[in-house]
Amino acid sequence: MAVISRKHVIWSAAFGGLVFFSAVFATQAAAPTQLEPSKEAIKAARSSVLMLKHLHYEHKKLNDDLSNQIFTRYLKDLDSSRSYFLASDIKEFEVYRYLLDDDLSKGELSHAFLIYSRFQQRGTERLTYVLRELAKGIEHLDFTKNSSLETKREDAPWAKSSDELDDLWHKRLMSTVLSLKLSGKDNAAISKMLTKRYQTQLNNMSRNKADDVFQVFMNSFAETYDPHTEYFSPRTSENFNINMSLSLEGIGAVLQSEDEYTKIVRLVPAGPAEKSGQLKPNDRVVAVAQGNSDFVDVIGWRIDEVVDLIRGPKDSVVRLQVLPASAVDEHQTKVVVITRKTIKLEEQAAQKRVLEVTRNNKLYKIGVITLPTFYADFAAMQAGDPNYRSTTRDVAHLIEELKADKVDGLVLDLRNNGGGSLSEANSLTGLFIETGPTVQVKNANGEVELLGDSDASIAYDGPLVVMVNRLSASATEILAGAIQDYGRGLVVGTTSFGKGTVQSLRDLNHGQLKLTEAKFYRISGASTQHKGVEADINFPNIFQGADVGESVLENALPWDTIDSARYLPFNGFSRQLAALRIKSQQRQANDPDFRYLNDQIALAETLKKITVISLNEAKRRKEQDDLDAKRLAIENERRIAKGQTLLKTWREADAANDEEKAITEEFAEPNKKPKPEDEAFVTEAAQILLDAALPDVKIAKDHK
Repeated sequence: MAVISRKHVIWSAAFGGLVFFSAVFATQAAAPTQLEPSKEAIKAARSSVLMLKHLHYEHKKLNDDLSNQIFTRYLKDLDSSRSYFLASDIKEFEVYRYLLDDDLSKGELSHAFLIYSRFQQRGTERLTYVLRELAKGIEHLDFTKNSSLETKREDAPWAKSSDELDDLWHKRLMSTVLSLKLSGKDNAAISKMLTKRYQTQLNNMSRNKADDVFQVFMNSFAETYDPHTEYFSPRTSENFNINMSLSLEGIGAVLQSEDEYTKIVRLVPAGPAEKSGQLKPNDRVVAVAQGNSDFVDVIGWRIDEVVDLIRGPKDSVVRLQVLPASAVDEHQTKVVVITRKTIKLEEQAAQKRVLEVTRNNKLYKIGVITLPTFYADFAAMQAGDPNYRSTTRDVAHLIEELKADKVDGLVLDLRNNGGGSLSEANSLTGLFIETGPTVQVKNANGEVELLGDSDASIAYDGPLVVMVNRLSASATEILAGAIQDYGRGLVVGTTSFGKGTVQSLRDLNHGQLKLTEAKFYRISGASTQHKGVEADINFPNIFQGADVGESVLENALPWDTIDSARYLPFNGFSRQLAALRIKSQQRQANDPDFRYLNDQIALAETLKKITVISLNEAKRRKEQDDLDAKRLAIENERRIAKGQTLLKTWREADAANDEEKAITEEFAEPNKKPKPEDEAFVTEAAQILLDAALPDVKIAKDHK
């Protein structure tokens, strides 16, 4: 219920600064002062128009059609839930719908600032109203009526009057109070907590500056080109300075403000948050506590202030109150305890282990290499250090160790690998092929550059499986796509993210512009953009495609193709695929962990379809009890299949799951093991490798 825009600056609590950005917070105080754009902002707007016109991959024309898109995007960025503006406001703004293109070309920003000023006014009215309602006392809220709240309001009609908005905000207040009541809080605690929450939001309104407004509008403009084209104000630009080889201190999470929540965008490989096993993308942080101190409610806070709370000295403890991505409302929070650590390069490096699989009474050894990111210690490389660390060097070394262990095949685990160094993706592919192209890069002028491996040596020529998921992106997709196109190995898991574009950072007189200037294409000619790399054999997708991935992002550049590069493929697996898929499906259907995941996914999909929640306390409690019973049944079904002790309540099951997830997945330490679902994926990848390899272990070596 905060006065805050839909997408805001994305911060990293690990990096100690900003990592990727969208649009900034949008708050102002009661009786806000009309903000005016600076001369520097006006000049930056004109410069951005020229840069986008000449340098962006798509070369879009800034015309009335684009102005219409900017106008729609700006209103959505300010008020995505349609909870602030009135229909009369929107009608008044209509005169600007086809003027914003001319405004930007001239550096005329008064219309954009005027819209924002009205947003400030409406936000002040709404927060003042809800504080008045709280002052009446929570006991005045009636939870016996059969009223309800619509939770998905992106396409709801704009309110016709302030009374209509008051009714909406009254219901939102009731829903929040009811959630807190269900979590066990009494009226006094709820009243104190919510009064502080909304008063803080109201106070924060006075802290906004003209540059903040300018960044909101400029991102509404920039992101009509594509979701990765963004404007950074001078304040945010100063923080955009992260070297891949530097140590990173914090919890290791990239955060984004969305609506009133601080949302987890991704987890930094080998970071404390990732190692905890209790956080995942789209989870929302609702409160933060230092050590054993009291929690501080952060709903509606500015993203920079939330990050300041989460960051802290190495080895200190921070507790996060987290609302899981699948949670229906605020009372379903859980507490995650994290010790802040320095994330070093070696902790993000590739790791290996040997997985033993029995088939027909014979023991097979499968090497597993887990690669969290594509890295290179560029500083050491430039200094001439002959022992500098890089992905390719480390993986080549691990392969030699696995070959010495006489493994029967290799699984390359690229799940959750968001990419990194393009040169490393290229050279790593070269470890598995003799020579040939690996990726094509097409720039904004239509010129295509072909990158490839010129080293004829092969580090590993045996059976190979590459495992990906929805969070595998960018450089990861280049490697997986090349392995698949060559037919060098099987790609298993789920369709990857679909990030197939290249961005560069351009300096302006006032801030910076990050814009998309090129696009990746596989050697087959198909783009990795939007569609990603589709797995040859599918696993359950715990990150649903409707929630995560390039295809979810607005204005994502489309998938397309260019001419194929000339390359010599291996025999591949086309003749085996149908049989391999059937065998895998049969194993997955009989595996307790796969069944558990599929049931969890089905339940999450059902919960996503709920767009109206009851404000009747008795009904809401019954709904929660029913949901807990379903979750408990899913957990106990898995336990029955595994011969484990059954749990009596969902609270007991949830606590047991968190305890399991807290076990760090560090293969080098024999006393630790991955969580069951992860191990099921790795084991199935190994089984698929054996399915493909046993009929003819030379399949990966024989060229057409």
